[in-house]
Amino acid sequence: MAIYTLPELPYDYSELAPVISPEIIELHHDKHHAAYVKGANDTMEQLAEARDKDQWGSINGLEKNLAFHLSGHILHSIYWHNMTGDGGGEPLERDGVGELADAVVEHFGSFAGFKAQLSKAAATTQGSGWGVLAYEPVSGRLVVEQVYDHQGNVGQGSVPILVFDAWEHAFYLQYKNQKVDFIEAMWKVVNWQDVARRYAAAKERAHNLLLAP
Repeated sequence: MAIYTLPELPYDYSELAPVISPEIIELHHDKHHAAYVKGANDTMEQLAEARDKDQWGSINGLEKNLAFHLSGHILHSIYWHNMTGDGGGEPLERDGVGELADAVVEHFGSFAGFKAQLSKAAATTQGSGWGVLAYEPVSGRLVVEQVYDHQGNVGQGSVPILVFDAWEHAFYLQYKNQKVDFIEAMWKVVNWQDVARRYAAAKERAHNLLLAP
């Protein structure tokens, strides 16, 4: 029985146009994200078989595959909800996301500074990866992470709350090799309400994530 399932999109394929074309959304969700879900489920089955047979010759590859596919599934599940056709701009108190807005200024100096750091982190990934705004529970700070593949270069325990997909499959059909243009356009569809909810939830649960202060 499958452990992981492909979530439905919270909108139709055309919701994010013209920033992201319907064709990209369909392929990205129905093909690429679905492949990560299948990969995670297949790897879990292979690990179960290895346990049953007590055969561990493939353990290194299986564990790496699990990290890759499961992280891909998790990040994409966040990604879809991080965007909305009515989004963009910056988080503001009048929109009910003042706590997030204050945290961004506190931890990055200004929204402009934060935007520049996340944009650069996403746009300069070497090969495939993500730019991620995450809540880091040890310090209680927001941090930007430059994630390679789906799982590399990540601070353990950090909770992603805003993710920019910088893999070519996320933009190439529309933006060709202009990753920088795609990242800049992404700011027009950020769903700050969703990001703020994730920030609040991460803060509330932080004490449960750590075994020591």
